[in-house]
Amino acid sequence: MPFETTTRVRYAETDQMGVVYHSNYIVYFEIGRTEALRSLGSAYAKLEERGLVLAITEVGAKYHAPARYDDVLTVRTWLREVSKARLRFEYEILREGVRLCSGFTVLAFLDRIGGMRPVRCPEDVENLMLPTVEPK
Repeated sequence: MPFETTTRVRYAETDQMGVVYHSNYIVYFEIGRTEALRSLGSAYAKLEERGLVLAITEVGAKYHAPARYDDVLTVRTWLREVSKARLRFEYEILREGVRLCSGFTVLAFLDRIGGMRPVRCPEDVENLMLPTVEPK
């Protein structure tokens, strides 16, 4: 970690001022998180096959500068914490090395089959993730 991936701003993601609408940064966080998990061998699809889902319980973002249509953005993702039932990721969104947005998400493991109740992080998933945790 950090894991890096890129995405390009699509026209539909911008507002009347021609800048990326604020809620789309949360989507960029998801892109980073999904690709980071995939790179660790723990893709969302694999978790869902096991009857697990990850639900966002907390999210925060700080906006530093605007992104605009057709910008190529780099999404940096860090796994900061793995607890018994939660994961905390932190993010930076950059354009050509300039930080546009920073933020975090906290996700809880839920049992999709058992009524969406919180469950422990599976031991094999925890073992995959713990070595990548990067304390702040």
